Amino acid sequence: MSPLIKRLAGRAADEILETVRFVAGVAAVWLGLVTFGFAAFHIPSESMQPSLEVGDRVLVSKWAYGYSVHSLPLGLGYVLPDSWNGRLAWSQPRRGDVVVFRDENQSPARNLIKRVVGVAGDVIEVREGRLYINGEAAPRLLEDIRTYREDRTGIAVTVSHYNEILPGDREHEIYERADNDNLDNFGPVTVRPGTVFVMGDNRDASRDSRASGGPGFVPLENVVGRAETVLFTLERCRQEQGLYCPRGRVWSGL
Repeated sequence: MSPLIKRLAGRAADEILETVRFVAGVAAVWLGLVTFGFAAFHIPSESMQPSLEVGDRVLVSKWAYGYSVHSLPLGLGYVLPDSWNGRLAWSQPRRGDVVVFRDENQSPARNLIKRVVGVAGDVIEVREGRLYINGEAAPRLLEDIRTYREDRTGIAVTVSHYNEILPGDREHEIYERADNDNLDNFGPVTVRPGTVFVMGDNRDASRDSRASGGPGFVPLENVVGRAETVLFTLERCRQEQGLYCPRGRVWSGL
């Protein structure tokens, strides 16, 4: 083999090796992020409309509050002894945070996503559809009236679209079908230490802390992480005259 061919072969081998190292490095970084830092969560229902729509892929930060038994990487939390049921935490959810948590009141247990509206010590009440926190009604401002087609049933539903403001001036959108539905009168209850009270933004289509058989007060050790953004959505609703149809979303904040 001539010296020129040897040099070319050596150069090609070096370039291939560099490419392999680069791909391996990227894969290692990605594996580290999805294992230790983040998880993707698929929205299966309409309970968090209009903030989250069916089909959204949401990025959840596992480390936002520290690690719990359900968010420890590589499934380590499920092999720890039963005597350890806490979390490695340095902060707690705030009112307005959207959290993914493990609902162990269902069989089998599964992950849910809801908005935190009450933290330890808060008195939560729902009166004629209005959310009260520590005796004060959370302000809500009517944005418009919408009619959309339910993903599961195909039925057209008309809702009032509000902007709700929680203590600390944290704003988010909600839907209300009526102010006299099944869960529109609840409490008052005091949120127990070490737990949070959660509700869906689609208030009359959410099985949340208000519901009989729902998750109730969610223990902090059951919180998987905080939803940060909508990465993308794969589903599209059908455009129909007079019906609201959300646009596709990419990297959309909550």
